[in-house]
Amino acid sequence: MSIPLPPPIAAYFAADRADAAAVAAFFTDDAVVKDEGETHRGKAAIRAWKADASRKYSYSITPVAVAEEDGKIVVTCHLVGNFPGGEVNLRHFFRVEGDKIAFLEIIP
Repeated sequence: MSIPLPPPIAAYFAADRADAAAVAAFFTDDAVVKDEGETHRGKAAIRAWKADASRKYSYSITPVAVAEEDGKIVVTCHLVGNFPGGEVNLRHFFRVEGDKIAFLEIIP
């Protein structure tokens, strides 16, 4: 079962299966991504973040819930892969500007 997501967020998750450049394309030029205690600013840093994550981990990601919280779109995803623990639910906090993602924070 798939859940309805705003187009830029749906595109982000679809691109996640492709490559780092495809993921970065869905962000604004000055977007910010926070993940694993690190902050990545701008498309080049976001592309490098995604490339590094793809080198370190193989995983599948399935969005399972969507909500709005404090002006952000929160997508809860189930991940299964070769990372420590092997399985986890993560919350992705998105702020969208027009048809691009301006902010993403990923936390358990």
